[in-house]
Amino acid sequence: MIVAPYAALLACLFVYLSLRVVRLRRQLQVAVGDRQEPRLTRAIRAHGNFAEYVPLCLLLILFFDGLGGPIPLVHGLSLLLLCGRSLHAYGISQPKEEFRFRILGMVLTFTSMLGAALGILLLTLIDLW
Repeated sequence: MIVAPYAALLACLFVYLSLRVVRLRRQLQVAVGDRQEPRLTRAIRAHGNFAEYVPLCLLLILFFDGLGGPIPLVHGLSLLLLCGRSLHAYGISQPKEEFRFRILGMVLTFTSMLGAALGILLLTLIDLW
């Protein structure tokens, strides 16, 4: 199972992003919302954005793998997702936002997602013929 170690690394990053939100909430004494605290807002969005993209991407890569996608491509898509989410989280978390990290992170994430989706469609079509 190629995807499992990448999923584990992504889970570690998710926990880190989660704990960062918890730490800031305690430090700033904000139980709900963000009280317009820029650091907390950025931490919440880094965490939320991760939660919005990673599950679907991982499922797509896992399905692609299960359909017999080439091993190097499965590793590549998984690595793109891991790097993309790491770069995006770093970029969005900066007080003076580093748009290049955020943009590159999204490009890598979308490339991973679309690559897996297109791979699934291609393998499915090949299997039908």
